Amino acid sequence: MNYESNIRSETVDQIQSDYDLSGQTERPSRLKWVIGATVLIIAILAAAYFYFASGNSGAVGAGDDRSQAPSVTVIAPGRTEVAGSLVATGTLAARREMPVGVVGEGGRVVSVPVEQGQWVRAGQILASIDRSVQSQQARSSAAQIEVARADAELAQANLDRSLQLVERGFVSQADVDRLTATRDSAVARVSVAQAQYNELLARNARLNIVAPSDGLLLERNVEPGQTVSAGSGPLFRIAKGGELELNAQVGDGDLARLSVGRVAQVQPVGSDKSFEGQIWQIAPFIDERTRQGTVRIALPYSPELRPGGFATAQINSGVVNAPMLPESAILSDDEGSFVYVIDEEKKARRRGIEIGIVTDSGITVMSGLDGTEQVVLRAGGFLSDGETVSPQLQED
Repeated sequence: MNYESNIRSETVDQIQSDYDLSGQTERPSRLKWVIGATVLIIAILAAAYFYFASGNSGAVGAGDDRSQAPSVTVIAPGRTEVAGSLVATGTLAARREMPVGVVGEGGRVVSVPVEQGQWVRAGQILASIDRSVQSQQARSSAAQIEVARADAELAQANLDRSLQLVERGFVSQADVDRLTATRDSAVARVSVAQAQYNELLARNARLNIVAPSDGLLLERNVEPGQTVSAGSGPLFRIAKGGELELNAQVGDGDLARLSVGRVAQVQPVGSDKSFEGQIWQIAPFIDERTRQGTVRIALPYSPELRPGGFATAQINSGVVNAPMLPESAILSDDEGSFVYVIDEEKKARRRGIEIGIVTDSGITVMSGLDGTEQVVLRAGGFLSDGETVSPQLQED
């Protein structure tokens, strides 16, 4: 009995031992399969990634497959004739400003019969200066004329009597010559006295400050009782003929598009009324600090136009023949304005441009395009220079 029990016990232990060894062998084998499968999957994913990231793009660049290139809409702008205009701002001023001051010896102002803003006529008295002393000098000079004239008459009478006696031998020829010289000197003194009197009258007339021309009185810088002289500076300022102008500031690039005679519409600030003017002068130089030049636009007289005021001018710059693009096609950065142009290899290329007239229909391109290019219409901001695209021409 014991012998059989021992045999059974050994048999059971042997089977249990075999079972444990089999389990230990099977577990490492399964782990190897799992690790191998994982590595294989990772390798497949990596290969797919590199294929689509590099291999596929190379195929598109070579022209074999462009199915992955972004699709963009392009246009061929051609060339369009546009009535050009530009807007400029500036200050209103008198076209011909005349400063008026003391031209005589001056004195105390006794009256100023005009006010600034009035229309004055040529020769109209603007201010009068006291002339009480000068008037007495003029009377004295007039009296000197009478004295000289009396002396001349006496000298002539003496000469006439001597000529009657010379034939009888009572007066010598030398006496006649002496009396003739005395008569001539007296006549000359009459002319001198008359000239001195006229000089005083002219000086006294200059004590009246008068308008040199018709125009609008812009400034009055004198009051009655004030003492003035030749060094007092301008007492009045007059806009000759009332003509005004707008000194518009225009950039050097736009200045080349303008010429004398161009029509402009000028609107003062704070007014809804516009006035038609004409360019009569273009500055021959550019301010090196502002890079702008002055365009002088002549304007007729109007009470709404006040010198010193600010105004805006819309100037007709003529007809321009240039490509026109919608606003969506034009981009800009620190280097300036640019567009993307599609080349023969279907690649987007950056092209710098200079924009011109802005209209409701689009923006003209003054340089950088000739109108035959294919220009990206939209989404240019998402492209990079040299990127391959699939262009789609916009239908009219």
